[in-house]
Amino acid sequence: MFQVEEPTYFYLLAIIPLMVLGFFLLWLWRRKTQRKFAESKLLQRLSPDRSTFKGVLKLLLVSLGIALLTIGLVNPKVGTKLETVKREGVDIVFAIDVSKSMLAEDIAPNRLDKSKRLVSEIINQLASDRIGIVAYAGQAFPLLPITTDYSAGKMFLNNMNTNIISSQGTAIAQAINLAATYYNDDDQTNRVLFIISDGEDHDSNAAAAAESVAEKAGITIFTIGVGSAKGGPIPIKKNGVTESYKRDRDNEVVITKLNEDILKEIADESDGAYINGSNTQEVVDFVKETLEGIDKTEFEAKQFVDYKDQFQWFIGLGALLLFLDIFFLERKTAWIKRLNLFNEKKAA
Repeated sequence: MFQVEEPTYFYLLAIIPLMVLGFFLLWLWRRKTQRKFAESKLLQRLSPDRSTFKGVLKLLLVSLGIALLTIGLVNPKVGTKLETVKREGVDIVFAIDVSKSMLAEDIAPNRLDKSKRLVSEIINQLASDRIGIVAYAGQAFPLLPITTDYSAGKMFLNNMNTNIISSQGTAIAQAINLAATYYNDDDQTNRVLFIISDGEDHDSNAAAAAESVAEKAGITIFTIGVGSAKGGPIPIKKNGVTESYKRDRDNEVVITKLNEDILKEIADESDGAYINGSNTQEVVDFVKETLEGIDKTEFEAKQFVDYKDQFQWFIGLGALLLFLDIFFLERKTAWIKRLNLFNEKKAA
């Protein structure tokens, strides 16, 4: 396990592509200027020791040196000691709708991105709770098992899109039943399921599934509605540009609307609650207040408790490469010339 101390320094890596661009532009300028002076064969005779490869090698050394120094400034740390610790919290599973209707832009920037932001902000408020993520559309898919690794949760969350599940629809019942398998019976933790969706359910068994898991597994379900009652079309984009909108069999533009009724019904069946997800802060405050009112259960979790700095290796190697760059001149090396690798002597 590793972590970084100062990720802001990663922005320094932007220097490398700028250097490459500058090198390429300088090479083009030199080539153009030299052609004005003389033909290429004459230039080779006038400057036989000039090496193009050495210039590229120097660029590679400097770029690699800067990259290593940047990593050193970021200060990566490697976990060296794994311990089992006691924590108190709640097991929380987020079931996120990734059907095509979540691309509707009736709520900025679109329903899916809004859902991801809501979950990310909720995770930011957690301290010792465990989280899991389920994605669902026409079927449910386990994305992240129950864990205390919030950074992993955010990584999976950021990569979530409407293409991760091929079958379309909104199978909320499947998502509920899959989420119920996430909880570890041995720990007997309090269990909470957050369903984030526009409520366009193509499965009429959602409410029944909510009632069943609430009764059998003791799971409390809270639903968060994302979208608007007015609704909006589903854009079809290419390279980020909207080309058209999804149409039905009659060639009419499909308008998808937030269905709060089904989401409220699901929440009611499990003694949970529904909240509209339009205002991010209101949702975060609601979740925070809700979790504070739930009794915490003690459970065991393994985590790295001792991290060692690794910056010195990267700083040292980066500095060495920049130091070596000083000794590389942009002319051919004598012993390489004697090898006659490219038959230069014959050509002369």
